Amino acid sequence: MCNATLWPYVIARGIRFRGTYPRHPLSFNPPSGETMQFQFDIASAYPPTSESSTAQPPALANVETLALLRQLLEVQREHLSFLRATHDANARWRAFLARWREDFPELPDSCQQALPILERSYSALIAELAEYLRQDGSESLDTDFALQEFLDKYGMRLAQLGTILNLVAPLAEASQQGESQT
Repeated sequence: MCNATLWPYVIARGIRFRGTYPRHPLSFNPPSGETMQFQFDIASAYPPTSESSTAQPPALANVETLALLRQLLEVQREHLSFLRATHDANARWRAFLARWREDFPELPDSCQQALPILERSYSALIAELAEYLRQDGSESLDTDFALQEFLDKYGMRLAQLGTILNLVAPLAEASQQGESQT
């Protein structure tokens, strides 16, 4: 390692470097007559301990460390419970189905039956869109008129069908999870 690349490491680590530096930093063997002498002083990250220092006894330091670790663990558990609550998206839909179970008892079964039909329609529309683009080539959307025609033909239908699918699918999944839990 040459001096130019060594210095940032030495300075960042707090290492004091004394000695004669090689005149040829890229060579591993110094030319005859040159010697390399180095001395490294590495300071400890902890203050030196002595009998006259006012350091806390080890038992008290361990108690404080243990208390801090317990607090950290408590905060991490709380954070984990919040993450679980926010990531359980189906809980909202399960609560929705449970709340309206008496008024709409057929809703979960209807959503489960409608989901494959909607998925098939959505997939067919995407396949049709891809085939349209494949046949017309890379110039199919270059003009404003062609882009507007494409959006009129596929945009609104695809967006609306996707929205409906995104509403029915969680209800169908939540009803399946509700059945498996009971």
